[in-house]
Amino acid sequence: MTLVNKFLPVVILLLLAACSSTRVLAPTPNVFANGGYPQSDVAPALQTTQSSIFYITDRMPELKDDALSYGSERSSSMAFGVTDVSFGEDGDWPSLTAASGAVKRDMKLPLSIVENREVLRFDPTPIPFKVKNGRPERIPEAVRSYNAKRADFQAQVRKEMRRSGKSEVVVFVHGFNNSFEDAVFSLADIWHFSGRKGVPIAYSWPAGAGGLFGYFTDRESGEFTVFHLKEFLTQLSQIPELRKIHIVAHSRGTDVTTTALREMIIAVNNQGKNPKTVLKIENLILAAPDLDFSVVRQRLVAEGFGAAIGQITVFMNPGDSALGLSQRLMTGQRFGRLEVEDINPAEKEIFSEVRTVNFVNVEGVRGLTGHAYYRTNPNVLSDIAILIRNGGMPGSSLRPMTRIEGNFWTMSESYPF
Repeated sequence: MTLVNKFLPVVILLLLAACSSTRVLAPTPNVFANGGYPQSDVAPALQTTQSSIFYITDRMPELKDDALSYGSERSSSMAFGVTDVSFGEDGDWPSLTAASGAVKRDMKLPLSIVENREVLRFDPTPIPFKVKNGRPERIPEAVRSYNAKRADFQAQVRKEMRRSGKSEVVVFVHGFNNSFEDAVFSLADIWHFSGRKGVPIAYSWPAGAGGLFGYFTDRESGEFTVFHLKEFLTQLSQIPELRKIHIVAHSRGTDVTTTALREMIIAVNNQGKNPKTVLKIENLILAAPDLDFSVVRQRLVAEGFGAAIGQITVFMNPGDSALGLSQRLMTGQRFGRLEVEDINPAEKEIFSEVRTVNFVNVEGVRGLTGHAYYRTNPNVLSDIAILIRNGGMPGSSLRPMTRIEGNFWTMSESYPF
């Protein structure tokens, strides 16, 4: 059997797992069912059916139907912009909030992109330098130009924080074979069902290469984007007024995110500072993580990753067939398919010592691959909303989960009720 024939069924299924049809508003989280959408908590300026979802991307810009979009090619410069997203078709806020608290809706509410607007483009990286006395030194003019863009970006975030009434940012990092639009729509769901709290910023990296070996191309694009993700998160954390950053990462995006954070944490530790205080990451939510379990064990434990973040929540589904196929390609145990039985006693003891990390087994997942439950499962949507809005540890009154063993948990069918 040739290599192509061997992997063709696997790659085709992986592609199917990532594809998306016309997007509609995610199902109502259980926590907001029966008319419970928290519209009174939403800032007046945000009570609208056409909302601004911000983005940072190092995808190359392109035109789609004569409108600005971003493809799968890599760009050496980051772009910061805003996407106007329409929720539904009638433009009526009361109707939207009513549907957002309904278990069964009279009709589906489509999500559509009205316009992408690029606000600013950072200078390309690496910043130009010259070697003096055997050491690289950045050219001062180039540094000043880059820092000016940094200051402009931070000013834009400050402005939007004032508009939202919250000194918080919600970041979403997508996975393999997702388009720019996929990222925006996913964050629109998450932000809307978190009571539109803070500033929503989608970080979109050059995924979606497609083709027979697209998975491997996307993996390399994930490595390419790490520097830019670090720049983005660093610039966010250096905004004095910003208090909390919530990060939701899905699938391959979890590898991109944890790699960037690991390098940031090491750098802050080397400066003798506390990463938890400096980086301001309140929540790191890893949904269906496409990560090698052995790698995770090193990042979370050996390098003190967990202690640098307020709380880390890992959603796992042993029946995730997309991760099963990824595991077949990469051989290592995928973190997102992990079960308690897969961990030996010594490893369980290690994980139990990482108090800020909890693993949640997601049951009753529907769909072709069981991979996109972070935006389709009312239980998971509920838990993400609770984490971003209120925090709370598993087993508490806010997050009444059932302990499986140690810091492994499961949710009831009607969670959090």
